[in-house]
Amino acid sequence: MTMDFTLRRIAILGGLFCGAIALGETEVEVWLTTESLDVTLEQQEDVLFKDDGSGGGLIVDIDEDTQYQTIDGWGVSLTGASSWLITERLSDAKRQEVMESLFGPTGIGLSMLRQTIGASDFNLSTYSYNDGEEDPQLERFSIERDREYILPRIRDALSINPQIKVMGSPWSPPGWMKSSGDLIGGTLLNTHYETNADYLVKFIQAYEEEGVPIYAITPQNEPGYSPAHYPGMILTKNQQIRFIGDYLGPALRTAGLDRVKIICHDHNYDGLDIPQAILSSSASEYVAGSGFHHYGGPIQAMSTLNSEFPEKGIWFTEGGFGEWNDHFDNIVHEMIEIPRNWAKAIVLWNAALDQNSGPSVIGEDNPNEGMLLIRSDSMDQVSYNGQYYYLGHLSKFVRPGAVRIASPSWIGDLETVAFKNLDSSVALVVANRSQSARRITVNWRGKHFEYEVPRRCMITYQWGG
Repeated sequence: MTMDFTLRRIAILGGLFCGAIALGETEVEVWLTTESLDVTLEQQEDVLFKDDGSGGGLIVDIDEDTQYQTIDGWGVSLTGASSWLITERLSDAKRQEVMESLFGPTGIGLSMLRQTIGASDFNLSTYSYNDGEEDPQLERFSIERDREYILPRIRDALSINPQIKVMGSPWSPPGWMKSSGDLIGGTLLNTHYETNADYLVKFIQAYEEEGVPIYAITPQNEPGYSPAHYPGMILTKNQQIRFIGDYLGPALRTAGLDRVKIICHDHNYDGLDIPQAILSSSASEYVAGSGFHHYGGPIQAMSTLNSEFPEKGIWFTEGGFGEWNDHFDNIVHEMIEIPRNWAKAIVLWNAALDQNSGPSVIGEDNPNEGMLLIRSDSMDQVSYNGQYYYLGHLSKFVRPGAVRIASPSWIGDLETVAFKNLDSSVALVVANRSQSARRITVNWRGKHFEYEVPRRCMITYQWGG
């Protein structure tokens, strides 16, 4: 009798499990964020695909057979400023909560980090890993300055999500390698191309000794811009070709680090001629692809580059937000259009800044906002900006290794982007920037569901898997 009861129980549970799988093929989760942020990544009532009839409104056909780029991940930068705030202005419990919200599955599950190689504008002070007198043998090289705040927070992120890919980008090599003799301004001296390549190799090796594997590096952050108040350096396209092709690529190969991707350009859309030249040169053999920022030019530049060099990847490597562009229409449009234009990743800028847009070596005349606002004049005061939730509509549901699949988009009205994850689940991200609700019908595998998309909102639909 006990055996019969056990067998019946197993059969019932097995039937329920199989039923759940069948249901999962047609049941759709719905997650919503509104422009007002009164609703933020909140799960709504599920909807079901229907086998019969036809829907109305805008038609969203999901075509899994038409596939585009593979996704590396979605991320942010744990800058010196962000890492200091998370370390010094949060209690242990609050810090864990914040890191889980950024990198954990109960949060938005970020899966990429772009870390500065040395200091950027968002640090307590400027530094490189080899300051002082000229040292071509790099005997003074040390990442000690990163051990206090930055490396512990990167390791925290990796402990929460071991899948995180870490990219490194230098704002400046040591001043003695440059024509300015300083971290600010100048360009790389001809005598120190090899030294700078060795410097970047040492960075990769030092970070990996600290338990932080490096997935990719860029040779120079924003090489077409020389800032007046923080580290930076001009590196022309011909200089980049020479540096990558004759020095950095061979140095990585000699060190057994050719698995580390070199991503060129790392600057704005309107500098398209630079990656075009690099990818057309002999340096191309060492280059995995190009990185872009959104501070100038049309976003479609990435599609232009993909059409010319389809074998090379495209990454969106930095997107900062502040007074000039932190509004609903702009951010949700970019969250949709950046992957629609072939980017394998979206990496936003500071993970956290304080009420004065810092700490920063620029001072308080600085319009930037972090993904989080952590007040520096009190403890445990954290708020989440819109960019956290809008990127979360991608990062929480589209995992590394997913592929973008075909969906339509009506720019300025209703915009969509769709992905298929490695577990075969589908995520459809929709932004409605119009002032009225829009009825849509989503068609997939001969089935459909209808939905009234509220005005001024972002929605992720997820099903299958």
